[in-house]
Amino acid sequence: MKRDLLSILDLNREEILYLLQETGRLKKSWKEGRAFPNFAGKTLGLLFEKPSTRTRISFQVAIYRLSGQAVYLTKQDTQLSRNESLEDTARVLSRYLDGLVVRSFGQNVVEELARFSTIPIINGLTDLFHPCQVLSDLFTVLEKRGDINDLRVAWVGDGNNVAHSWINAAARLGFSLWLACPTGYEPDEGIIRKAREEGGENIFLVSDPKDAVREVDVINTDVWTSMGQEEEIHERKKNFRPYQVNSELLRHAPRGAFVMHCLPAHRGEEITDNVMDGPRSVVFDQAENRLHFQVSLLAWLLEGEDKKNRGISNYA
Repeated sequence: MKRDLLSILDLNREEILYLLQETGRLKKSWKEGRAFPNFAGKTLGLLFEKPSTRTRISFQVAIYRLSGQAVYLTKQDTQLSRNESLEDTARVLSRYLDGLVVRSFGQNVVEELARFSTIPIINGLTDLFHPCQVLSDLFTVLEKRGDINDLRVAWVGDGNNVAHSWINAAARLGFSLWLACPTGYEPDEGIIRKAREEGGENIFLVSDPKDAVREVDVINTDVWTSMGQEEEIHERKKNFRPYQVNSELLRHAPRGAFVMHCLPAHRGEEITDNVMDGPRSVVFDQAENRLHFQVSLLAWLLEGEDKKNRGISNYA
């Protein structure tokens, strides 16, 4: 049976830990030039409605490292631009491809494609969720910290798609998550409610970013204005100014806390240069690990069901 990754809640705890373990193993194998999984003959489709640097390149390089190939498509490259249905598109692409990464505005797009496809559908980003980003970020946390036991994470800024995926991750893995967002820009209430029902009892909303970072291991932020929100840019800049990740905010955090940003960054807005380029930043390690996580995810989704559950991580 094919598997999809539309949100982190599509995975259970054991599967997440397995993927993190495999990411570390495959990253080490690649760096040392050792044997690597071979998926020659497999073709991954990339169907993107939004521009991309990290998501597109990391998935393309990931399938190349697995000896497969990629086909990049925009909506304008397909008959979707002439109102062919998602249902028909899914059925046709399932006969050509072995997997499909979708980067779209609506979560309904990836859900509809998954419903009618016979190949794995991967959410490469929607306005609601960004699961691959947060799963790869968790690998970076594991790599830097050594484990994810008793993890404490802060999110400072917009309650957006990445924040939603951190909420889902907290529900699955049980770590503590503090979210500091301006009034009116909080995460979706339904996503928080579902996460708490799933076991995410340690999810807290606070108004002051200093309260969010006081006892955490990781401080996360993202741009204040996402794609599709350009008309709100001036209002958002005004409302988000107190939520900048800067040296003053870091003074309220534990000395060992490190800073993450999923990129692209608007330097001088949500994060200052001296923090992003400073000793506590793991931003570019985080960006590199998008590639390594994508390798392990594709290998897991493309291999046979009988090989998918080889063991649970010893790291966490």
